[in-house]
Amino acid sequence: MDSADERLLAGFLRYLHSERQLSPHTLNNYSRDLERLEAQLEELGCAGWRTLDERKLRRAVAQLHGNGLSGRSLARLLSATRTFYRYLSREGEIGQNPALAVQAPKASRRLPQTLDVDQLSSLLDQNSDDSLVIRDLAMMELLYSSGLRVSELASLNLFDLDLRDASLVVTGKGRKTRMLPIGRKAIAALQRWLKQRATLAALDETALFVGKQGKRLGVRAIEQRLRRQGEHAGVSGRVYPHRLRHSFASHMLESSADLRAVQELLGHADIATTQIYTHLDFQHLMEVYEQSHPRAKRRREE
Repeated sequence: MDSADERLLAGFLRYLHSERQLSPHTLNNYSRDLERLEAQLEELGCAGWRTLDERKLRRAVAQLHGNGLSGRSLARLLSATRTFYRYLSREGEIGQNPALAVQAPKASRRLPQTLDVDQLSSLLDQNSDDSLVIRDLAMMELLYSSGLRVSELASLNLFDLDLRDASLVVTGKGRKTRMLPIGRKAIAALQRWLKQRATLAALDETALFVGKQGKRLGVRAIEQRLRRQGEHAGVSGRVYPHRLRHSFASHMLESSADLRAVQELLGHADIATTQIYTHLDFQHLMEVYEQSHPRAKRRREE
């Protein structure tokens, strides 16, 4: 596509950054999806964003699906395309949105991976005098206690935390803030970490979690540390931040069945996003039912 099309895409990404205030990670996703679609349209002979219509877009989606792109990835790509064309319409560049009527192939629903109570105990009930392990335990306790996203954890500052009030303020997607409770175990882990942090953090560093160099710990470093702690604790499967968030949501729903409250705690804009945990809860109930009900128990193979 020509420089005019590049200008349209660059303007859209500036709009997402300045007006929508989306995170760099989300901006990269938008850019990657639209560049992938752009390459496919060029292969099909489409002249540019202004000439794209519903028929050409359907062909491009079908081709991408045929090349192995999943229904989930195509749904995200089409969502990015719809948002892009809403922006172009607002700017007076085009008259209609070709993506409105195009749907991605149905994606199979993948239930989120969680940790059970025994796995969480193995992971969180570790004893260590190592300052970095103490930090890791505090991070994991907080992820599970308050259901944070890893980006929210990484962006936490000291002033976001109020241990006397057992609460913290997090900044989520779209720069929206929410106040969350902190559990007793997480408070104890944080108090222990704050004593260690004082010996590590640079004087001008406001981040709650810092690395050996005294600077804010990034998302990638957090993921690597959690994976290492999971391996050390012998937890089945990989331990990653979102698995602790999934565990928080699932266990909250098992105990309370209050979907709206869990939606608020997780910071989901749409309750449909939270509802996947009801499927997980039902799966758990089915396992209990099959193990417990005298007319449902499966016979053990001889």
